[in-house]
Amino acid sequence: MDTFLSGIAERLRTIFDPEILGASSAELFANLIVGLATFAAFYLLWRLLDLIARPLLRKRLDATTRVFVERMIKIVVLTFGLVQALASVGIETGAVIASLGIAGLTIGFAAQDALSNLISGILIFWDRPFVIGDLVEVGEHYGRVEKITLRSTRVVTPDGRMLAVPNAEIINSTVASYTNFPHLRLDIPVTINVSENIGHVRSVLLGLVQSDEYLDEPPPAVVVTALNDYNVELELRVWIADERQHIPMRLALREAMFDALNAAGVDMPFETLRLEPMEVLTRSAAP
Repeated sequence: MDTFLSGIAERLRTIFDPEILGASSAELFANLIVGLATFAAFYLLWRLLDLIARPLLRKRLDATTRVFVERMIKIVVLTFGLVQALASVGIETGAVIASLGIAGLTIGFAAQDALSNLISGILIFWDRPFVIGDLVEVGEHYGRVEKITLRSTRVVTPDGRMLAVPNAEIINSTVASYTNFPHLRLDIPVTINVSENIGHVRSVLLGLVQSDEYLDEPPPAVVVTALNDYNVELELRVWIADERQHIPMRLALREAMFDALNAAGVDMPFETLRLEPMEVLTRSAAP
């Protein structure tokens, strides 16, 4: 035991010898300077590549793909720069990479939701169900795609709110895009009394969609969607040229339909609740 303790004491005296410690500190300081300079060089390289590639990518790629490529360039260059900087300091990069891999697996199990969003973000960039600027509907969320990151998709709603929708939710939901095709059809329902003349109502409604903002081909139509006991359900179907204006045009057309049918004397029944008084007999009034 004495021999073992003496060996440890001798080792500590060797490590903390002022001359050796001074030389080691100087070497460590020099390696740190080299490592920082190496990483700074790769950082400047990334900035230069970004400055050169951004105009070229803007001409050849859409906004969604361009953002993804720019981020991949940044991650690759800076990660390689970090590895080279650690090697310059004297750190064994192989062991560091192996440790990072183990740590990554541990973090992945601990944060499965974050990892799921990351993978889903890559799939969105790859599959491209929508791009930046599209009008989309995902579940209860509707708005314009403002930004796509590896964690979430930023959607601006019509009332000006910014929603961060997790990418995993988008991948596992049905996505409706309103801007994948140049035209969009508006379907506006209306209910009329069963005694009304459907042909007359059809002519009134079709007269509302004769302006240039509505397409002639495919032609607008008024169809019967349901025949009920006391009413008939109709639907005005018309195609518009500017799909980005479908919300204000839908609202304006619904109001115009109501005013036109009222002016034409068309009965549009609504659900009503009729209350009738009932006589309550007390025990003394009972026969």
